[in-house]
Amino acid sequence: MQIIFMANVTTVLDEWLVKDLEDNSSINVTVEAGTELGNSGVPGIQVRCMGYVITFEPNIVAQWAYKAGKQGLTEYLIEDKSWIYYDDRYTKHYLVLGDPLKAKVIVKTRSSKPITREYELPFAME
Repeated sequence: MQIIFMANVTTVLDEWLVKDLEDNSSINVTVEAGTELGNSGVPGIQVRCMGYVITFEPNIVAQWAYKAGKQGLTEYLIEDKSWIYYDDRYTKHYLVLGDPLKAKVIVKTRSSKPITREYELPFAME
């Protein structure tokens, strides 16, 4: 018997940054599609921002969708992966329910307006 392991193949979908003119810093966001993510090794996307890696794969998305449904929400804020300590600067990560499911990122610095981008997930919930 021969076992063949396939490697996760990642593709950068988007890279962007939001500058803060107060101290000349910036918040960088990288969004990647992966062929084998999560415990099931299925396609999904990962968002990298401020040291956090948010993986959108069916198992965790099902949990977030369930929690959103219990609260009657169509957008679920992923609080433990968001940086929301201040009102004038933050990164917020959401699961947007619907067809298609989407990952949503909002970045705000002290000198910028909130910048929002959404990314369709490569799977649907059953």
